[in-house]
Amino acid sequence: MNRYLWLAAIAVALTAAPFFVYPVLLMSILCFVIFASSFNLLLGYAGLLCFGQAMFFGTAAYVAGFVLKTYGVSLEIALLSGIAVSAAMGYVVGVISVRRSGIQFAMITLAISQFVYFLLLQAEFTGGEDGMQRIPRSALFGLFDVSDHLHFYYVTLAVTVLAVAFFYRVVHSPFGELLRAIRDNEPRVESLGFRPERYKIVAMTLSAGLAGLAGALKAMVFQFATLTDVSWPISAEVILMTLLGGLGTLTGPMLGAGVVILMNDELAQFGEWALITQGAILLLVIIFFRRGVVGETSALLRKLRTRQDQS
Repeated sequence: MNRYLWLAAIAVALTAAPFFVYPVLLMSILCFVIFASSFNLLLGYAGLLCFGQAMFFGTAAYVAGFVLKTYGVSLEIALLSGIAVSAAMGYVVGVISVRRSGIQFAMITLAISQFVYFLLLQAEFTGGEDGMQRIPRSALFGLFDVSDHLHFYYVTLAVTVLAVAFFYRVVHSPFGELLRAIRDNEPRVESLGFRPERYKIVAMTLSAGLAGLAGALKAMVFQFATLTDVSWPISAEVILMTLLGGLGTLTGPMLGAGVVILMNDELAQFGEWALITQGAILLLVIIFFRRGVVGETSALLRKLRTRQDQS
């Protein structure tokens, strides 16, 4: 009952939020909630540290923007296009990289992401260093006008809820249990007759698809896509969000995304101090909150319940 009450309270708060907070800021947080969840699926559940998550995010932003500008398709077609391209890219990256683990896997994904960055920089349709500007926000299903920020906020919220529900279903399925087993003891899983590489490739594909959804949605929110979306700092930022909130938890990366985006918004006027602050927070989390804010809080609550039960 308490869980349903909390969910109802969160639903009411999210519905009323754009009347009190700038909708574009809220939509940016929602996009990064999806993005952080995609990274959490890889590192938190499959144990794969990807240093190139931004390549899926940024490529989908360009793809969605391109099909909207060139073909004038409806909003959901552009979203699906971004997801499809990023998922296909995730499959290819997975085939190339999952035979390695640890820092080798991380360096391979970083190298591929830098290659993708260079390709998008040279491609004509991306606009190069100027980025892709004036991306139209066409009607949803060809019927509903979402050009207004307030209307589009509720579309973004609905997509985020569906994405989080999909993430929850994946990690609480037999497939998710197998991913955790691979993360904890891969040789044991292999000895049981499974092929871990196959499941890692599937995880990479699903994660890339979620990251692509976040990137395509962000391009529609801001109505432009730039090389920043494909760059290493965005990959580093999503790592910070996930570690800050709590690796391998459902709500941790969501909390981390909200904190980091709000912090960047508040510190934007101070320039490089935003990066310095992010670095200091990451250092504090690594030293004092190794399981993230949500992870450490959950562990503390479990300890308090155990003491109460014993007393």
